[in-house]
Amino acid sequence: MRIVLRFLLIACTALLVTCTKAPEYDVIIRNGTVYDGSGKAPVVADVALKGDRIAAIGKWEGVRGKVEIDATGFAVAPGFINMLSWATESLIEDGRSQSDIRQGVTLEVFGEFSMGPMNDRMKEEATEAQGDIRYKIEWTTLGEYLDYLVKRGVSTNVASFVGAGTVRVNVIGKENRAPTPEELERMRSLVRQAMEEGAMGVTCALIYAPDFFAKTDELVELCKVASSYGGTYISHIRSEGNMLLEAVDELVRIAREAKIPAEIYHLKAAGQSNWGKLDDLVRKVEKARAEGLKITANMYTYVAGATGLNATMPPWVQEGGLTEWIKRLKDPAIRRKVKQEMMTPTDK
Repeated sequence: MRIVLRFLLIACTALLVTCTKAPEYDVIIRNGTVYDGSGKAPVVADVALKGDRIAAIGKWEGVRGKVEIDATGFAVAPGFINMLSWATESLIEDGRSQSDIRQGVTLEVFGEFSMGPMNDRMKEEATEAQGDIRYKIEWTTLGEYLDYLVKRGVSTNVASFVGAGTVRVNVIGKENRAPTPEELERMRSLVRQAMEEGAMGVTCALIYAPDFFAKTDELVELCKVASSYGGTYISHIRSEGNMLLEAVDELVRIAREAKIPAEIYHLKAAGQSNWGKLDDLVRKVEKARAEGLKITANMYTYVAGATGLNATMPPWVQEGGLTEWIKRLKDPAIRRKVKQEMMTPTDK
């Protein structure tokens, strides 16, 4: 009788251990419609997470998670990437990133310009230009800025390109001239440092001053540095209007000469007279890709556009920065000239 009771006790203990087996995963999202990002048709499946990694995707019986979420009727997808994030300051104010994280954005990529490298003059000007969001600039290099965000706490992942215009201002200011050989080498050195700190490549916005002042050869030299680290050149190209196709040619040339992948920011044809150029633009990109160049593009999926007044004013009136710009506009003769140029169609 004692042997039977001992056997039953052992059997019940084994059954209890089996029933209370520890969950295999931290989170299981069940029965969601899974879009894996590859372009394939979605499938209904379970997604298992362990730590900060997707551990398995499939359908299982008897597998448990510490947390289980019923996603029936919902889409389950990888986090979205904001390829041109302007959260550089808003994340300083509130790292929760609620406006993007609630739309599924999990990676903010900063571009067109960068929050480093900065020198003392740039820090002073950036501090004076701050609006509602006020903060002390406690970094100098781009890597230090990204570390600063992480230490403050951000809900998204963050990454950044290094701005061609940013290193230009760092070395030669906001003047409309080419760098000397010595200055160009200093600019290349700043790009090199940023790449070693984790920059994704070189970025620029060529319709805006001071980026507008950079010639193609200068951009090629900076991109050669980024290319040696496996980086990418990503550009708001020099024209999205009348010179759209020529602007794409410039991007392709930079990619070819610097041996670097290149991406076009927010691909579009601005102005009704240019809408018919998109087919030719796509053909140019496809031709470059057929030659072995890695040319890609991103775009926003709405018809409206938005930018600042600086995009509509001639670059010459902006040379030297905001203070010089304001000083020039106080001259009635210059205002008349600016107004005339703004109202006159150009080849840009």
